[in-house]
Amino acid sequence: MKKNKTTHFMSWVLILCFVGIFLLVAGRFLYIQATGEIDNVSLDKWAEEMRTASYTLEAERGKIYDTNGMTLAYNRPTYRVQAIVDESYTQNPEEPMHVKNPEKTAEVLAPLLDAEKRFLLERIKKGIEKDLFQVEFGKVGRELSQQTKKEIESLDLPGITFTEEAIRYYPNGMFASHILGFARKQEGQIVGQTGIEKEMNKLLGGEDGHISYERDNYNTELLNPNEVIKKPEDGEDVYLTIDQKIQTLLEDTMTEMFKKYNPERMTAIVMDPKTGEVVAMSNRPSYNPNVLDNVENWYNDAISTPFEPGSTMKMFTWAAAMEEGVYKGDEWFKSGKYRISEKMRPIHDWDGDWGSITYDEGFARSSNVAAAKLVWEKIGPEKFLDYLNAFDFDEKTGIDLPGEVVGEILYNWPIEKLTTSYGQGTTTTPIQLMKAATAIANDGKMMKPYVISKIVDSSTGDVIKKKSPEVVDTPISEETSKQMMDLLGSAVSAEYGTGDDYALEDYSVAGKTGTAQIPDPDNPGYMTGHENYIFSFLGMAPKDDPELMMYVSVKQPELEGYTPGSKPISFVFRNVMSKSLHYLSIDPDKESSKPVDSVTVPELLGQDVNAVKGSLTEKGINVTVIGNGTTVQKASVEKGEKLLPTDRVMLVTEKPVMPDITGWSMREVLELASLLDLKVETLGNGYAFSQSIKEGSPVKKNDYLGVEFTPPGVTPEQEPPPEEGQEQDPVSDDNTTEEDTETSEDSGSGSDTEEQT
Repeated sequence: MKKNKTTHFMSWVLILCFVGIFLLVAGRFLYIQATGEIDNVSLDKWAEEMRTASYTLEAERGKIYDTNGMTLAYNRPTYRVQAIVDESYTQNPEEPMHVKNPEKTAEVLAPLLDAEKRFLLERIKKGIEKDLFQVEFGKVGRELSQQTKKEIESLDLPGITFTEEAIRYYPNGMFASHILGFARKQEGQIVGQTGIEKEMNKLLGGEDGHISYERDNYNTELLNPNEVIKKPEDGEDVYLTIDQKIQTLLEDTMTEMFKKYNPERMTAIVMDPKTGEVVAMSNRPSYNPNVLDNVENWYNDAISTPFEPGSTMKMFTWAAAMEEGVYKGDEWFKSGKYRISEKMRPIHDWDGDWGSITYDEGFARSSNVAAAKLVWEKIGPEKFLDYLNAFDFDEKTGIDLPGEVVGEILYNWPIEKLTTSYGQGTTTTPIQLMKAATAIANDGKMMKPYVISKIVDSSTGDVIKKKSPEVVDTPISEETSKQMMDLLGSAVSAEYGTGDDYALEDYSVAGKTGTAQIPDPDNPGYMTGHENYIFSFLGMAPKDDPELMMYVSVKQPELEGYTPGSKPISFVFRNVMSKSLHYLSIDPDKESSKPVDSVTVPELLGQDVNAVKGSLTEKGINVTVIGNGTTVQKASVEKGEKLLPTDRVMLVTEKPVMPDITGWSMREVLELASLLDLKVETLGNGYAFSQSIKEGSPVKKNDYLGVEFTPPGVTPEQEPPPEEGQEQDPVSDDNTTEEDTETSEDSGSGSDTEEQT
């Protein structure tokens, strides 16, 4: 009896416990059903979020154009390949939608992706083992061309899908690369890293949109998907002051000299001194922003690398003396050596001693003694410092490019005040020199340099913002400007002038040479030797009404024998300045000149190809006909463009065939590939000597063209191997795979020695 009572009691306890638990659970269900919430989380909203797929709608990044509307940078579509490895994605076994045979898939994809079969197979198997929905293949599976995508699709491989994604593309390759900079994917967006791409990143990038909708487990949109769409706002277009024709002239000429003389650095700027517009700017070494491997120089030296300018600084010393009213050009002084006290080492002229000469002749001969005497005895060191500040040598130019660095006025001790007068000790950048020189070339008005012309709405074509020339100061008067231009003209035209190697056949030139010493990194003082200088020239033309101003410098060129350091820079200056002035239809101002007119492109499309070729050839244009048809379907130039004699024009007919491109520059090859929509791969530098598509072979869109290049004058077997230890791309890749010394002041007849302190 006692045992039964205990059993009954425990049974009731258990019954009560179960009833309590049941009531608790039932109550919880009733509460959830009534409120639709768990822990203050709405189940309706949670379910909606789980069913909702959301995707970013990328904004189209704005284009970058030159001043004439030539496209310099744009987004190009590429493709990313994925392999779906989740078996549940396949609904019909007869039509598999996942990777059914990993071994075969990896084997077939490997050659098309230029990857190892083992690597692809490991990726697929790892995805299967980890129950992933899909896998990707890192760098080898990204940025695929339309042609590669079509080849893979033709194999009909189960589970292989593609996602379209844009990359930033620069159709002219190594063209104004330090100005344009480059942009690349960063956290799913194309972001500017350097140059204009970085400076204008926010405007170019626009604002992404998004789309969201409800879908089932198989990502299929529901009948009532509650779709929400926010359209992207595309980026704005940026137009530069750069002129594609003049920039191309500069690029090609600098490349030729860089190959011939192998200097450590080269820099050149072409500017309109009346407005401050930069029409061309280039540095060597340079790089192709489409291929960021083994880049030797990321810096835009024209704005980012201060150096001791040498004798180009003398134009500002003489201008200061004129403006102060203390300059008498016909006053005589004793050249050769100058010392302000017995305790200080003397200043020497570069060619020893010319005896007694005038200050005008001293400028043409580039006399250090004359510069030092003007500062110490005529202007006064403190007043000269005021002029250096007035020419803005103590601050940035404010050019609309990132990374500008300001030089330093070294002006503490008497010897530094003397050496600054002829460009030693004090440092400046090429763009600072150019800005200051606009005052001399532009009636005393100093202009702010700029490279962005206007911002345009990419969808409507409306101009959002347009830049105008800006006068930042007037450090000298118009009278001083004209007097200084005459003196600069004598430095080029006078028999004893140091700049006679820069004279043009058909235009008068005003300019000043410079030969700057280079500090020795291993010892106190400066480097010695015939080649260890920065040779430079700053010139304007035509002299009486300058339309263009140009600066060229070359650091440590390899010079054979007694070759003067002026040779590479004078070649660049003469070729670019003369052809650019003709291209701009500037009338020559020399009576003995032979006018070379630019050619305005007529209507080409739809015209008879033989008639067009004959007309252009008569005017000196190099015409290449691509195809066997009778009418012009495409052309490398547009109606209204101006061409220089010897420019190449490509005419595509209705039956295009591959031309012989031997001897073509890389720019011309890239232009051809763009015109014919070819997938091009280049190897080497210089000029084309071999092509993968034979001459006369029919070509069609997305055909592959491989071209090998060799430097001018070098046969392929003589071409040196690539240098080791080159600087690597500093931007991480997010792929999932791996005492007194001497310097020279060049003249046209040879290289002399200018001793600077």
